[in-house]
Amino acid sequence: MNAGQLLRLVQPEEEGQRLDRWLRTRFPALSFARLHKLLRTGQIRVDGRRARGDLRLRAGQQIRIPPALLALEADRSAPPAPDPVWRRWLVERIRYEDEALWVVDKPAGLAVQGGPKTPHHLDRMLTALATDGRRPRLVHRLDRDTAGLLVVARDAAAARALSQLFRSGRVRKLYWAVVLGLPPRAVMTVDLPLAKQGAPGRARVVPNAPGAKPARTRLRVVGRAGKVGAWLALEPETGRTHQLRAHLAALGCPILGDRKYGGDAAVRADAPAGLMLQAMELDFPHPLRGGRVRVRGEAAPHLREALAWLGFSPEDPPLPPWLDDLPGRTA
Repeated sequence: MNAGQLLRLVQPEEEGQRLDRWLRTRFPALSFARLHKLLRTGQIRVDGRRARGDLRLRAGQQIRIPPALLALEADRSAPPAPDPVWRRWLVERIRYEDEALWVVDKPAGLAVQGGPKTPHHLDRMLTALATDGRRPRLVHRLDRDTAGLLVVARDAAAARALSQLFRSGRVRKLYWAVVLGLPPRAVMTVDLPLAKQGAPGRARVVPNAPGAKPARTRLRVVGRAGKVGAWLALEPETGRTHQLRAHLAALGCPILGDRKYGGDAAVRADAPAGLMLQAMELDFPHPLRGGRVRVRGEAAPHLREALAWLGFSPEDPPLPPWLDDLPGRTA
């Protein structure tokens, strides 16, 4: 096999994708650990140079593929037939749609992207919404156990524009959380840099560790139940991995159910099960035709149970959407 057969060109519709996502799409059987080893050792190169997994690709770039990976390459000429059950399920969870995008309400427990131990995930299910050769694309992520609103681009052009909005911080996101314990102030901004540490698959983000990147979260206590816990509204001003979970744990009020960051302090035997964090609202400029898109979700069943456990009625009227307008409540 000659060297030319080991090169793959980045297509125009793939521009803006991260290198690691591009590779995982083409080589679905490639494990996370092996992928990062190949990148770290320079066996995968972009235009002849070593590259990090978070490199944003440009159309026409050449990606060198190690010969050992060619047998794992997906047959992109024959995508799987859309599953009608997936399509019905997804359509029922669409909270907004237009010619460029959907906003989908993802349930807790569904992974956004796949891996060696995650064959069932939202990215795979989105093939059921493909039409006229337009393949829906994810433009941001939520943790597997975080419920809530997720933006999906309907084609590559919309994906590029939406990805730029997220990278530039022009997408406003509102989360609700139920925490155990109380933050030190009812209204505050957490400005605590975060860095990812640990082996792939077991990594977690750590405050003020070497290589930490800026991470800021605005929070407001919507309601408190004595000293037991609180209902919080959260607006992340940056988009670091596990940012909200790490920030709240660092404040001493971990999200209920978040044993990864809160340990035993995040668990109560008498409380409902699940990670009590949900992406409730999105507000962003429309990527193609101007104006704004603003979408509000409804509290998921497990979050409603947690609010009721704290003493708040699931039938409380909807809250005003953003932190500046939120009233305080006491159970």
